[in-house]
Amino acid sequence: MMDMHCHLDLYTNPQYVAKRCKDENIYVLSVTTTPKAWYGTSSLAKDCPRIRTALGLHPQLAHERWQELELFDALLNQTRYVGEIGLDGGKEFKTHWETQLKVFRHILRSSAKSGGKILSIHSKMSANAVLDELSQVNDNLPILHWFSGTKQQLKRAIEMGCYFSVGPAMLSSKKGYELVQIMPIEKILVETDGPFGNFKTQALFPWNANIAIAILADMWGMNISEAESMLRQNLFRSISKYI
Repeated sequence: MMDMHCHLDLYTNPQYVAKRCKDENIYVLSVTTTPKAWYGTSSLAKDCPRIRTALGLHPQLAHERWQELELFDALLNQTRYVGEIGLDGGKEFKTHWETQLKVFRHILRSSAKSGGKILSIHSKMSANAVLDELSQVNDNLPILHWFSGTKQQLKRAIEMGCYFSVGPAMLSSKKGYELVQIMPIEKILVETDGPFGNFKTQALFPWNANIAIAILADMWGMNISEAESMLRQNLFRSISKYI
């Protein structure tokens, strides 16, 4: 099982979550929201070889934490994964759009200069702008987390070779389900976005990625084992060049 977008450090008891992921052999991409969070979050994965820590600067925090870009660059060679990064076009954050853009552009270019990174990208109400920026830098692997753009924007992302991480919360909405139906099967990975992602009012944990797998299996006309095998192949294909 995998969870390709999880805020491991933001659970009430992250040590317990990390240990259970280790015990259940779950591959977890543990994203961070600021470079300063790297130290504590990466320590959670110290004895868990299948937990990978991503270095991030969340777009909703870009205007408060842009000064941490220097630290971001200093830490970048310690990981092959970068996230959570991106742009947020929501009304509350639109005021800081130019700062978001500067931060996102810096991260994309720094990641490319470091040999290319696997990116977990936030694109809420900003899909076109995110894709515009990605089109300028070709050396990274973009994984669009919880993609919520239009079908036309999705088509563009597919044409650009993006991967998509989808979770129970996305798949339980009509729009999200319809978007996933359009995505190429070989470009899909699963996530939870825990502890922020919810399913039936319950916060999600990495092991709840099995909910997404069951929904995808039904969508694809496969049994659970076949869907899990497909997702493992997708994961290996996506990261093999970068690890």
